[in-house]
Amino acid sequence: MRRLPVYILLDTSGSMFGEPIEAVNNGLQTLVSTLRSDPYALETAYLSVITFNSSARQDIPLTELSSFQEPKLTASGCTALGEALTLVKNCAEREVVKTNHEKKGDWRPLVFILTDGEPTDDLDKGIADFRTMKWGMVVACAAGNGANTDTLKKITENVLQLDTADSATIKAFFKWLSASVAGTSERVDGGQGEVTGLGELPPPPDEVNIVV
Repeated sequence: MRRLPVYILLDTSGSMFGEPIEAVNNGLQTLVSTLRSDPYALETAYLSVITFNSSARQDIPLTELSSFQEPKLTASGCTALGEALTLVKNCAEREVVKTNHEKKGDWRPLVFILTDGEPTDDLDKGIADFRTMKWGMVVACAAGNGANTDTLKKITENVLQLDTADSATIKAFFKWLSASVAGTSERVDGGQGEVTGLGELPPPPDEVNIVV
């Protein structure tokens, strides 16, 4: 069984305190319950949650949906996005099954990043580490005007922007994320291959803008 690994990197710095972090917690619950009701996702999608504030940590290792327990996230500290990119690379190297001549490994991992501010650590080192891994689709989302989309463009060409970091907008982002994971699960299960660009994912809702 080839798994579809999904790594979700979430900013839990101090600026996410209050409504934004509550919306992220609710969004994760919605994501998991939505994917559990999708037969393709339930079979292939495995989720991991990595959070970053003054440092980065893997809250949930790569876990199948049926046994996934949402973490309760709180907000404080700075924005160690560079460290989070190094960490996701290290986690994926350890957790993702590689293809060899005996069997096909997992599908290339999907990575979704949500941040509301500028990195406060060495982003270039994190990007260099991150690029040593073969990813599937990498999407970075700037929540509100405090996050710099030009910074996120250094990580991936697939950048989204939320006008605000309030509960309705963050909810819309997680709804789109759910649809994207479900759609990708169905694609790989149906033999159509991996997703290579935003155009192959469901169109984002009005609250979520694609940065070109």
